Amino acid sequence: MGGLREVAVPFVTPGPSGVAIRTRLKDLTPEDEQVLRLVGAHLGSLASKDLKARCADGLKHSTETWAARKRDLTAVSSSRWAGSITKATHDQWALARRGQSAHVHSLEAGVRTLRHRLSLPVGEKGTNRSPGGYRSAHEWFQKTRRLHVLEDRLETVRADHEVGRVRVARGGKRLLGTRHNLDAAQLSVSKWRQQWETARWFLCADGESGKRYGNETIRVTPDGEISIKLPAPLSGLANAKHGRYVLACTARFPRRGTEWADRVEANRAVAYRIHYDVQRGRWYVDASWTFPVTRTIPMRTALAHSVIGVDTNADHLAAWRLDTHGNPIGHPRRFFYDLSGTRDHRDAQVRHALSRLLNWARTCGVKALAVEDLDFQAEKTREKHGRKRRFRQLISGMPTGKLRARLASMADATGIAIIAVDPAYTSKWGAQHWQKPMAGPTRKTTRHDAASIAIGRRAQGHPIRRRTTPPRAHQSDVHGHRTVQAGPETLGREGPRPHVPGPRTRSVPPDAESTRATRTSKTVRGVRSDQAWVQHSSLLTD
Repeated sequence: MGGLREVAVPFVTPGPSGVAIRTRLKDLTPEDEQVLRLVGAHLGSLASKDLKARCADGLKHSTETWAARKRDLTAVSSSRWAGSITKATHDQWALARRGQSAHVHSLEAGVRTLRHRLSLPVGEKGTNRSPGGYRSAHEWFQKTRRLHVLEDRLETVRADHEVGRVRVARGGKRLLGTRHNLDAAQLSVSKWRQQWETARWFLCADGESGKRYGNETIRVTPDGEISIKLPAPLSGLANAKHGRYVLACTARFPRRGTEWADRVEANRAVAYRIHYDVQRGRWYVDASWTFPVTRTIPMRTALAHSVIGVDTNADHLAAWRLDTHGNPIGHPRRFFYDLSGTRDHRDAQVRHALSRLLNWARTCGVKALAVEDLDFQAEKTREKHGRKRRFRQLISGMPTGKLRARLASMADATGIAIIAVDPAYTSKWGAQHWQKPMAGPTRKTTRHDAASIAIGRRAQGHPIRRRTTPPRAHQSDVHGHRTVQAGPETLGREGPRPHVPGPRTRSVPPDAESTRATRTSKTVRGVRSDQAWVQHSSLLTD
């Protein structure tokens, strides 16, 4: 046991801190679309220039440089538009900075692994804790070249990180790379250009509490009327007072519409974002707001009833319900999803699987779900898994981040607590202790089902193994098996088993002893039960 890593303590995850809803803008006139395009393109160009200035500042950024950038933007837009642009710029720079730090850690891990494996003799086998040497001299030579490439790349990224230099592509690096692979993406130059320009638009406005309907820049009234504060160069396009443009369509939020209306009527802050879907040719508006994080309930309260252990896999969620003592109840459940296709299709598949999981938990009366606190950021490296390309693709395709965010948000709405547990050894120990005992003639227990039991037991504080082996002299029904299934507060947990009438076999029911006296004898077929049985006299002679 000395080689095992320490298992972290389970904890109840906090609830979501905000919400975002979306609706489609229907019946827009050509004039409305033209105004939205002009405003988005103008503000998008300002956002690109501001991001360039922020990246040039690097670590020298200060409140004075922020104020100077905001003053320059206010002259060509408005003070509120300038505030939204600078805030979005800082968020984007901070995100790029975190990604750069993660890239440095990934390169360092790869360099360490390569140096370790290159220091070993060719063909030396590895252990469970560390990889071995390379299989051949040819592979060893190729990995030396790979090491030089990673070291040069690491040196470059470290130099950028030390001076605070980040590289950001507004519109997305993936879409930028698609320009060189239009045939594979099945796009024409004009279609790609339209997507690229649309992705670089800026039509986002932060909310402000105390102002009319919670937003002075993009305002949506409780009746659904949408008006936009036009930037100074485009003020001539206004069709309402105070340089505002009112769209011909109205907005209706089918999801959480009542909650949104309550905030708007109370003049509480609501942020809006208007964007255009090029592939569908539709306009949408997103409304979002924040609220205080829901205070997590104590672990004891969450586990007062039964718990459902959930094992996350590449194509399904394996779940099993456990009672308060850690014993599996009923049959395992599997909730499948398909992560192929478009992003919207994958997102819908994840939401559908989580909806079915939460509905089942609510039907069972369970108030807590135990899930693994998965993070594969350090487990995807090519140097660590080497030839296991299928395995790297498998763990890369698991939507762990999306599942965590979706599950936390959806479970908070249903009043179900989410308990995060350490994923160490859950699959291995679950299969070792639970896969075979829970299988039957008509039920096949998979490794993932057994892992869900291990996850649930770890959340409850029970050991994963089924029972502690008693002394040799006590392995009988005379004293009863000393198990760890029950908690210390359970009465009679160390006592003998209760007496069950009847023979202890699976073929005879427990009440066979009480019904044996009234049962009709079947010793001799065809003979009535009231006739006495008499042995033939010829059998008594020689």
